Amino acid sequence: MIIICGGDEAGRGAIIGPLVVALVSVRKSSEHKLAEIGVRDSKLLSRRKREELYEVIKKMADDVHVSKVYPPEINEAMKGGISLNELEAVHFARLFDKFKGHVSSLYLDSPDVVAEKFGIRVNMMSQRPTRITGITGKGDKGIQYTKIVAEHKADSKYPVVSAASIIAKVERDWEIDKIAEEVGIDLGSGYPADAYTIKAIKANLKNNTLRQHIRQYWQTMDRIKQTSLTNF
Repeated sequence: MIIICGGDEAGRGAIIGPLVVALVSVRKSSEHKLAEIGVRDSKLLSRRKREELYEVIKKMADDVHVSKVYPPEINEAMKGGISLNELEAVHFARLFDKFKGHVSSLYLDSPDVVAEKFGIRVNMMSQRPTRITGITGKGDKGIQYTKIVAEHKADSKYPVVSAASIIAKVERDWEIDKIAEEVGIDLGSGYPADAYTIKAIKANLKNNTLRQHIRQYWQTMDRIKQTSLTNF
């Protein structure tokens, strides 16, 4: 039985809320079933459809792991000179280390300009026997390695990565819902391009509860602070 795994994120460019990373593993022989039920890049699906597929994916998958990287951790990392790519790779590696049994291949949607670089990051940080190149299967001294494949647009190429994309996006949507309920403000999607998001931040710069959910070192926040007459 060959097991493959796919990984993707949601909320990478957001200014409010967590970065959510997800890994989904399935039997290689059943990967085609994901495409058959309509699994594809989460950005191409409505929220309702994503949530429907979320439940189906959870039932079909061999295993699913999710990690949520909240703004305080992102702020601290960026303050210390750690890039979002590095932080994302750390969380993917930690998630992958939770998997039991041998995984033949790990497919990742790469955020790095040079796609392979992200695979190298995860490879270096994972405690499992992984490799970037070479054949999948038994390696040196009988060790079974996982082949890591990091590519741009992997969420459009590999159904198992699309499945991870959906899991991450649904979990991220739910997180934004919880934050909006907590602060009692319509936050929109939490992305800088969303007018509702920017309006909510500008109107609530002194809201300490909302501040806990904002990524302080984004250029968008710098512009908001510079143009606001309110001290943040």
